[in-house]
Amino acid sequence: MLLAQASVGRVAVSMNALPAIFPVNFAMLGEDVVFRTGTGMKLAAAVTNSVVAFEVDEFDYERCWGWSVMVVGTASEVMAAADLDAAEQLNLSPWAAGVHQTRLIRIDTRMVSGRRLVPDDESQPLHPVQGAALRTGTSQDGAHGRYQ
Repeated sequence: MLLAQASVGRVAVSMNALPAIFPVNFAMLGEDVVFRTGTGMKLAAAVTNSVVAFEVDEFDYERCWGWSVMVVGTASEVMAAADLDAAEQLNLSPWAAGVHQTRLIRIDTRMVSGRRLVPDDESQPLHPVQGAALRTGTSQDGAHGRYQ
Protein backbone atom coordinates (compact mmCIF):
# COMPACT_ATOMS: atom_id res chain seq x y z
CA MET A 1 0.00 0.00 0.00
CA LEU A 2 1.53 3.29 -1.12
CA LEU A 3 -0.06 5.19 1.77
CA ALA A 4 2.03 3.26 4.28
CA GLN A 5 5.26 4.22 2.46
CA ALA A 6 4.85 7.92 3.26
CA SER A 7 4.88 9.78 6.55
CA VAL A 8 3.61 13.22 5.51
CA GLY A 9 0.36 14.01 3.72
CA ARG A 10 -2.22 16.75 3.35
CA VAL A 11 -5.64 16.81 4.94
CA ALA A 12 -8.31 18.91 3.21
CA VAL A 13 -11.31 20.14 5.16
CA SER A 14 -14.12 22.56 4.41
CA MET A 15 -14.43 25.52 6.75
CA ASN A 16 -17.16 28.10 6.14
CA ALA A 17 -17.67 26.64 2.65
CA LEU A 18 -14.00 27.22 1.75
CA PRO A 19 -11.31 24.57 1.30
CA ALA A 20 -8.46 24.46 3.80
CA ILE A 21 -5.48 22.13 3.31
CA PHE A 22 -2.94 21.29 6.02
CA PRO A 23 0.24 19.20 5.92
CA VAL A 24 0.28 16.54 8.63
CA ASN A 25 2.48 13.65 9.61
CA PHE A 26 0.38 10.52 9.79
CA ALA A 27 0.30 6.78 10.24
CA MET A 28 -2.02 3.98 9.24
CA LEU A 29 -4.24 2.34 11.86
CA GLY A 30 -5.53 -0.64 9.93
CA GLU A 31 -6.88 0.86 6.70
CA ASP A 32 -7.55 4.25 8.29
CA VAL A 33 -5.34 7.35 8.30
CA VAL A 34 -4.59 8.79 11.76
CA PHE A 35 -2.86 12.03 12.71
CA ARG A 36 -2.46 14.23 15.75
CA THR A 37 -3.73 17.78 16.01
CA GLY A 38 -4.38 20.52 18.51
CA THR A 39 -7.27 22.93 18.75
CA GLY A 40 -8.15 24.43 15.38
CA MET A 41 -9.77 23.74 12.02
CA LYS A 42 -8.64 20.11 11.67
CA LEU A 43 -10.07 19.25 15.08
CA ALA A 44 -13.25 21.22 14.40
CA ALA A 45 -13.81 19.26 11.20
CA ALA A 46 -13.16 15.99 12.98
CA VAL A 47 -15.48 16.50 15.92
CA THR A 48 -18.34 17.31 13.56
CA ASN A 49 -17.72 14.04 11.66
CA SER A 50 -17.08 15.93 8.43
CA VAL A 51 -16.13 14.32 5.16
CA VAL A 52 -12.49 15.16 4.44
CA ALA A 53 -9.89 14.34 1.82
CA PHE A 54 -6.34 13.21 2.50
CA GLU A 55 -3.60 13.17 -0.12
CA VAL A 56 -0.07 11.80 -0.15
CA ASP A 57 2.39 11.70 -3.03
CA GLU A 58 5.96 11.16 -4.06
CA PHE A 59 7.73 12.39 -7.17
CA ASP A 60 11.22 11.87 -8.53
CA TYR A 61 11.84 14.55 -11.12
CA GLU A 62 15.24 13.19 -12.15
CA ARG A 63 13.87 9.74 -13.03
CA CYS A 64 10.50 11.13 -14.19
CA TRP A 65 8.20 9.00 -12.09
CA GLY A 66 5.81 9.47 -9.23
CA TRP A 67 2.55 8.52 -7.61
CA SER A 68 -0.29 10.07 -5.67
CA VAL A 69 -3.04 8.60 -3.50
CA MET A 70 -6.18 10.32 -2.26
CA VAL A 71 -8.39 9.08 0.58
CA VAL A 72 -11.91 10.34 1.16
CA GLY A 73 -13.64 9.56 4.42
CA THR A 74 -15.23 10.80 7.59
CA ALA A 75 -12.96 12.39 10.16
CA SER A 76 -13.58 11.75 13.85
CA GLU A 77 -11.66 12.10 17.06
CA VAL A 78 -10.35 8.78 18.38
CA MET A 79 -11.90 8.26 21.81
CA ALA A 80 -12.07 4.48 22.40
CA ALA A 81 -9.38 3.29 24.81
CA ALA A 82 -8.42 0.30 22.64
CA ASP A 83 -7.95 2.52 19.56
CA LEU A 84 -5.96 5.07 21.56
CA ASP A 85 -3.70 2.29 22.86
CA ALA A 86 -3.18 0.93 19.34
CA ALA A 87 -2.40 4.42 18.04
CA GLU A 88 0.20 4.97 20.77
CA GLN A 89 2.16 2.03 19.34
CA LEU A 90 2.53 3.97 16.07
CA ASN A 91 4.90 6.53 17.65
CA LEU A 92 3.07 9.37 15.93
CA SER A 93 4.48 12.61 17.29
CA PRO A 94 4.44 16.29 16.22
CA TRP A 95 7.16 17.55 13.88
CA ALA A 96 8.12 20.58 15.92
CA ALA A 97 9.21 20.68 19.55
CA GLY A 98 6.78 22.44 21.84
CA VAL A 99 3.76 21.71 19.65
CA HIS A 100 0.84 20.44 21.71
CA GLN A 101 -1.02 18.09 19.41
CA THR A 102 -2.72 15.87 21.94
CA ARG A 103 -5.87 14.97 20.00
CA LEU A 104 -5.87 11.97 17.67
CA ILE A 105 -7.96 12.11 14.48
CA ARG A 106 -8.97 9.13 12.33
CA ILE A 107 -10.12 9.30 8.74
CA ASP A 108 -12.50 6.38 8.24
CA THR A 109 -11.43 5.34 4.75
CA ARG A 110 -14.43 5.19 2.42
CA MET A 111 -12.73 5.66 -0.92
CA VAL A 112 -9.13 5.49 -2.08
CA SER A 113 -7.95 6.46 -5.54
CA GLY A 114 -4.54 7.02 -6.97
CA ARG A 115 -2.28 6.94 -9.92
CA ARG A 116 1.30 6.31 -10.90
CA LEU A 117 3.12 8.62 -13.28
CA VAL A 118 5.82 7.26 -15.58
CA PRO A 119 7.63 8.65 -18.66
CA ASP A 120 6.94 7.35 -22.15
CA ASP A 121 10.70 7.41 -22.63
CA GLU A 122 13.63 9.46 -21.40
CA SER A 123 12.57 12.57 -23.33
CA GLN A 124 8.85 12.58 -22.54
CA PRO A 125 7.01 14.28 -19.66
CA LEU A 126 5.15 12.34 -16.99
CA HIS A 127 1.72 10.95 -17.81
CA PRO A 128 -0.83 8.91 -15.85
CA VAL A 129 -0.64 5.14 -16.14
CA GLN A 130 -3.99 3.75 -17.17
CA GLY A 131 -5.45 1.22 -14.75
CA ALA A 132 -3.07 2.12 -11.95
CA ALA A 133 -5.78 3.41 -9.62
CA LEU A 134 -6.46 1.53 -6.43
CA ARG A 135 -9.86 1.93 -4.85
CA THR A 136 -10.93 0.64 -1.46
CA GLY A 137 -14.20 1.29 0.24
CA THR A 138 -17.88 0.72 0.29
CA SER A 139 -19.63 0.87 -3.03
CA GLN A 140 -23.12 2.25 -3.56
CA ASP A 141 -24.58 -1.22 -3.11
CA GLY A 142 -22.76 -1.63 0.23
CA ALA A 143 -20.10 -4.09 -0.95
CA HIS A 144 -16.67 -3.62 0.57
CA GLY A 145 -13.56 -4.45 -1.37
CA ARG A 146 -10.28 -3.46 -2.93
CA TYR A 147 -9.94 -2.96 -6.66
CA GLN A 148 -6.87 -2.46 -8.78
